[in-house]
Amino acid sequence: MSSDSTPLQSSAVINEAVQSLRDGGLVAFPTETVYGLGADAKNPEAIKKIFTAKGRPSNHPLIVHLAAPDKFDQAKVDWVPLLVPWVRDLSEEALKLVNTFWPGPLTLVFKKDKSVLNELTGGQETVAIRAPAHPIAQELLRKFKGGVVAPSANRFGKVSPTRAADVRSEFEGVLDLMILDGGDCKVGIESTIIDLSSGDKAVLLRPGAITPSEIFAKTGVKVYMPGELQGNEAEGEERGDLPRVSGSLKAHYAPTTPLRLYAPGRVLDALSEFPDIKSRVAVAVWDSESSLSEDGHPSAHFEEIEVPSDSSTFASRLYRSLRDLDQQGWDLILFPEPPAGEEWDGVRDRLQRACFGSGPSSSSHDNS
Repeated sequence: MSSDSTPLQSSAVINEAVQSLRDGGLVAFPTETVYGLGADAKNPEAIKKIFTAKGRPSNHPLIVHLAAPDKFDQAKVDWVPLLVPWVRDLSEEALKLVNTFWPGPLTLVFKKDKSVLNELTGGQETVAIRAPAHPIAQELLRKFKGGVVAPSANRFGKVSPTRAADVRSEFEGVLDLMILDGGDCKVGIESTIIDLSSGDKAVLLRPGAITPSEIFAKTGVKVYMPGELQGNEAEGEERGDLPRVSGSLKAHYAPTTPLRLYAPGRVLDALSEFPDIKSRVAVAVWDSESSLSEDGHPSAHFEEIEVPSDSSTFASRLYRSLRDLDQQGWDLILFPEPPAGEEWDGVRDRLQRACFGSGPSSSSHDNS
């Protein structure tokens, strides 16, 4: 496996990565969310390599990553020429979201153009697209001059990578992979996904750093929850199933070590699932709180691990914390339940899915 470990990648290294993509190879590269495993979105054989490398089901759709224009001015940029080869029916709401949040951690789902490969859409009539904000990702995409599909650069169902070293550890000895090192990912969890394909309403399919309230405040576009639209016959429309998207299976982002959440002051309750535990338990506690204040457990040794009480910082460190704890030989990892509020919805979603998929005998699923 080859890797350039210098965070500031030279133009020569980027050019080598571009050539690898053009030759049908895979390249791991940083985005602001997580590291992606990239392939040419117009090359069906290259796309198949992603599914093979990750162990990902072929009916699970991928996200197309696009470059922002070379001379980017958010007030003047015209995204339409970049989107037209991929999508149909660009609405006014779609352009508001694109002009406000791209490049950035927002993925939009559109009705796909007929030229878009079924291999990347999972056989659906929709395509998911975003423009990542990381400068290395943008330089790679600009020089490639095309769309790149890039699910998270890890084995299917496992914890997403937020460092080049994470990618290296996932595929060492398995895949000869070029890795562009852009340092730690700043956002740290996958992008927010909004469906614009299923009618005249924007629907949240995956929570992330960009929240529905922020979208409404900045664009006036109301984002609905899927449950708000079920059985809605006010306009006499029959609503089909929402598109399948990355990160929507019940078990995702999962460490091998069992992971559970605990309610405030209820650490021991989280052990009820493990009545015979005789183990070392890592307990994540908020950095704004003192010790656990628990009476203890007759056969478990607890060790506190501080985690940030700010939602953005928590998100940026979540996957790194899970990976580190998973490698330290704990028998059980406990995390506090995130507070109420949509700014926490993204990490709550990731933690709940990680809990469901965690453990050595689990059949973890998607992580993209």
